[in-house]
Amino acid sequence: MAPAAERKDVHSVDRLLAHIDPQVGGILDKALAGDEVTTDEGARLFQARGRDLLALTLATDELRRRTVGDTVTYVVNRNINFTNVCIKRCGFCAFSRGHRDEEGYLLPIEEVVRRAKEAWDLGATEVCIQAGLPPGMDGNLYVEICEAIKREMPGIHIHGFSPEEVLYGSIRSRCTIREYLQRLKDAGVGSLPGTSAEILDEEVRKRISPGRITVKQWVEVITTAHDLGIPTTATIMYGHVETVQHRARHIDLLRRIQRQTGGFTEFVPLSLIHAEAPMYSKRLVQGVQPGATGDEVIAMYAVSRLMLNNDIKNLQVSWVKEGLKLSQACLNAGANDFGGTLINESISTAAGASYGQLVKPGEFRRVIRDAGRVPAERSTAYKLLRTFNGEDEPADVLDTVDAPEERFGSYKRLVKMSTYRFKDGTRPRKEAVAPTA
Repeated sequence: MAPAAERKDVHSVDRLLAHIDPQVGGILDKALAGDEVTTDEGARLFQARGRDLLALTLATDELRRRTVGDTVTYVVNRNINFTNVCIKRCGFCAFSRGHRDEEGYLLPIEEVVRRAKEAWDLGATEVCIQAGLPPGMDGNLYVEICEAIKREMPGIHIHGFSPEEVLYGSIRSRCTIREYLQRLKDAGVGSLPGTSAEILDEEVRKRISPGRITVKQWVEVITTAHDLGIPTTATIMYGHVETVQHRARHIDLLRRIQRQTGGFTEFVPLSLIHAEAPMYSKRLVQGVQPGATGDEVIAMYAVSRLMLNNDIKNLQVSWVKEGLKLSQACLNAGANDFGGTLINESISTAAGASYGQLVKPGEFRRVIRDAGRVPAERSTAYKLLRTFNGEDEPADVLDTVDAPEERFGSYKRLVKMSTYRFKDGTRPRKEAVAPTA
C-alpha cells in the first residue's frame, strides 16, 4: 500500500485539476489574472466537457465572486406581450400569428394599463413590454402605451420594446431611430430589452430569420439608445444552427459595444426552445439542433462570465428557458441574477417551454439560499432594493397569490378569446375588458 502522504497527493484537488487540457488551463489562468479572453479562446472553451468543464465553472465562479460577490438578485416584474400579430415569420418564433389568423390578438391600451396596475399593486417595480409587429400599426402606439402607463403609475419602470420594435416604430412614424428613441424616452421608457439579437451574424440571421433586423441596424438602435441615456440588456439565442465561433464572436461584439457606450446592464443567454419553433418542427431550416444540451448551457454561462467579466458584470439566468433546477446550477457557472417574476410569459410558452409563467419572490429566495448565496430584490437598473439575510421576512404580496393562471390568465386562453381578436392594426380596439385575459 502507498504511504499516506502519497495517497493524499494522488487524491488532492490540485492533482485532479492537473488532468485538464493544458490549453484550457492556460486560458483559465489568463482569465483569473484579469486578462481578456479572445474570441478563439472563447470558442475553445465552449467545447469544454468533463473535467475541463468542471475546471471552467470553478474559474468562472471565482471570477463572479471577485466581481459581484455572493448576492444573487431578482426583479419583481410583469411581462405584457400586447399582440402576437406580426409581419415577420422568424423560423424560431412560435408566438407570432398572421393578421388573418383566428388566434391573432391585440390588447387595447386600457387592458395593458390594467395589467400593469395589477402588477404594481402586487409589488412589481417593472413592466416588460414586447410584442409582435402588427401590419398597419400606428407609429404612435408604443408611445401612447407608455404615456398611458405612466399617467396611472408614474413610479413604475417601463422596460420596453426590442430593437426590432424600435426600428418598426421609427419606420411607421417616418422618423429616424434616434428621434423615435427620444420619443419613447420622453413617454417614459426607462430601458430597452436587448432581444432580437439572436446571433449577431448576417449569414446565420438569413437562415433562421430572413427579413429580420440586420446586425448593423441592431447595433445602431442599441448604441443610439445608450447615447441617449437609455440603458439596455444584451442577449444571445443559441442552440440552433450557430457554431461555437458564432457564439464567441457575438459575445465579443457585445463586449466592444460596452467598452464604447457602457450602456448594457446585463447579459442574458437564451437557449432555443425548439419544440414548436417552425424551423425545427416543420423542418424549414436544415441542420437545426433541438436546443442546447445541459453542458452547452453551463458552458454558455461560464464562457460569458470569462469574456464579459471586465465589462458587463451582471449575468442573468433564464428560468423560463432552463427551469429553476438548471438555472440554480448556472449560479455556480458565473451567473448572479435570476431575472424577473414575469407573472405572464407568452413567447417561450408558445414555443413549448414547460416551466410556467410565474416564479414568486419567496421561491427565488429559497433557491438562491439553497445555492449558498444571498438573495436580494433589485430595480431594473440593478439598484439593490432589499437584501434578505435570513431574518424574519414578511411574505411579499405576490407570494400570497393562489391559482396564478386563473388570476392572471395564460397565453393559451388569451389566443382563444374573441374579446381581443385582432381586427385593425392601426391601434388596439377600445372595448370591454375581460378580467382574466
